[in-house]
Amino acid sequence: MPTTKLIIAASEHDADMLYATGFHAPDPFLFLQHRGKTSIVLNSLEIDRGKREAHVDEVVPYESIAPVPKGKPPLPFIDVLARFLISRRIKSTSVPGSFPLAYAKALEKHGIKTAPVEGFFWPERECKNADEVKKLEKALRITEVGMARGIEVLKAADIGKTLRWGGKPLTSEILRAEIDIAMLRLGAIASRTIVAGGEHACDPHEIGHGPLKPHQLIILDIFPRHVATGYFGDMTRTVVRGKANDAQRALWDLVLEGQKLALREMRPGADGGKNRRAACGVGACKCAVAWIGAGGKPPPHQYPSRLRWDGAAGCLSRYFSASFPRRMGEALR
Repeated sequence: MPTTKLIIAASEHDADMLYATGFHAPDPFLFLQHRGKTSIVLNSLEIDRGKREAHVDEVVPYESIAPVPKGKPPLPFIDVLARFLISRRIKSTSVPGSFPLAYAKALEKHGIKTAPVEGFFWPERECKNADEVKKLEKALRITEVGMARGIEVLKAADIGKTLRWGGKPLTSEILRAEIDIAMLRLGAIASRTIVAGGEHACDPHEIGHGPLKPHQLIILDIFPRHVATGYFGDMTRTVVRGKANDAQRALWDLVLEGQKLALREMRPGADGGKNRRAACGVGACKCAVAWIGAGGKPPPHQYPSRLRWDGAAGCLSRYFSASFPRRMGEALR
């Protein structure tokens, strides 16, 4: 008999819920897989859309589970969901590792035990099907447009004490806006796009601020989410507007060497951990290539959505080349 599985989460922020239902919702709702049947519980705000869009066998109205008598306060959210589970004779269930502790404790008071699953809640997510590959590719193509816009603006910038564009200093904020707007027009929303120059580029995930300067390394790290599908693109480039010095070129070449090594060794059945360690060990690279196997489905760095650190790669070869930039950086002249 299939394992009973329970998720209570907002699919806009939870990849397991979105994968299970195909339904986008900003507020938490319940998903249950039991005896080969899938069900979700939605409130009146979402019920009609859920019936049209959710990829499940049953959509249950939240209000039907515990009707509120006139003049009485409604039951707490988790108590209503517990009633639903009790009505299905659920006494124990598997839940994702991210399942809220408060929910688990509340369900336990109702006699329902929860057991967190280690690793993937849906193991099948590890190997993308043809439709998922298309969604990843779409998100990545949009990411490429954002990157192209960023490089286009940098190429057009005049060189002085700082870069100038359109008669004004070109700042991280202005360039970030140009990149994000280009992708928004194609249906993707970016959050905290990194445009970090100079010393800011040395601090991982520093998004960058203030005027950009010529002849300095600038990190462009773009990871928008395609609104229609929930899939992310993710692309990084290291660029210089002006002239790159020998030290900058040596660093760029070092990271490129590590990436080439990783791509050379990437194949179904490859040991992801060994691959990553080899790439990070190139010269003095020391983990500059840090996210071999970073994910495309939300969130981008979820552990790990393409290959295991220490296991089989499975089914990644048919879309790996579309999911990673071929070069870590480019020098603009």
